[in-house]
Amino acid sequence: MKTYRNFYTQIYSFENLYAAYRAARRAKRDRPQVAQFEARLEDNLLRLQHELLHQTYQPGGYHHFYIFEPKKRKISAAPFRDRVVHHALVRVIEPIFERKFIADSYACRKHKGTHRALDRCTHFVRQHRFVLQCDIAKFFPTIDHAVLSAILQRTIADQNVLQLCEAIIASGAGVLDSERELRWFPGDDLFAPLRPQGLPIGNLTSQFWANVVLNELDQFVKRELKCRAYLRYADDFLLFHDDKKVLQEWLDILRTFTAQRLRLHLHDTKCQVFPTSSGVPFLGFRHFATHRRLKRPSVVRFRRRLRMLQVAYAQGQISLDKAGASIQSWCAHAAHGKTYRLRNQILRQTHFGPRHR
Repeated sequence: MKTYRNFYTQIYSFENLYAAYRAARRAKRDRPQVAQFEARLEDNLLRLQHELLHQTYQPGGYHHFYIFEPKKRKISAAPFRDRVVHHALVRVIEPIFERKFIADSYACRKHKGTHRALDRCTHFVRQHRFVLQCDIAKFFPTIDHAVLSAILQRTIADQNVLQLCEAIIASGAGVLDSERELRWFPGDDLFAPLRPQGLPIGNLTSQFWANVVLNELDQFVKRELKCRAYLRYADDFLLFHDDKKVLQEWLDILRTFTAQRLRLHLHDTKCQVFPTSSGVPFLGFRHFATHRRLKRPSVVRFRRRLRMLQVAYAQGQISLDKAGASIQSWCAHAAHGKTYRLRNQILRQTHFGPRHR
């Protein structure tokens, strides 16, 4: 296995830090933290460069808040200067790991994304009779730091890069402890559940490292199980086959693999085998051989968001253009399914009244 050495200087080069700053500020220039950083941009970047060069950089504290769509999630936002470092790191190491990722992993990757994953799912539905649908229970809160570090060390041999990775990983320890359940795996002692775990939802590095960890699963499915029809989006993944018994056997094997190798637990009730003819739920749609239908919870969430947009517009908090852009974005997403009547119905019922004075 190829390892990479002596590339730490690429991370703290001024050119890389400046490009990372531009990426971190994208769509966030109105935030106070971003404005403060920009006010003394060169000084701040040089200070970060000095800290990274002399290895005195330490991540700051997180700001926590909750979102409730599609379900309640704790979001942990790092200070803006830390986000610049996250981008600087990922800009350098992502291409190294991207070479190792399989084609059918779609989350948080360039030229992939939700809509390509939808098309690939429909393609497999048309070709196979049965599907094994799997979901990892409490994925981000239970990512084991030691497992992640061991995977990184198999590819990265630059100790300075590894030290920076460890600092960012360790900064998320305990952030999501309230979100996870205590769980023991084979061979664990009494204190094993107290091992450092969890990656903050909201970090660019967390999304990237999630793919690094689950690439181990991807490679196992493709190389050991030799499943040709497989795709994954974040911690949701599908295996297709024409023999139901094969998929049931694979489920047992995958439960053992994820527990022993990754210290992750496949959901007890959400992992199941069923015919593709009944429709395969994936990424908010139900996939059939001839069409896709938007799942009802997705419609309910959008109607709720639409009401919030109407209230925000009436109170002068957003412009009509911004509200319209949000609606158009959802309609473009919904158009990937059989939703023409639904979209027309919703739009006919939508009215933005006069603003309150």
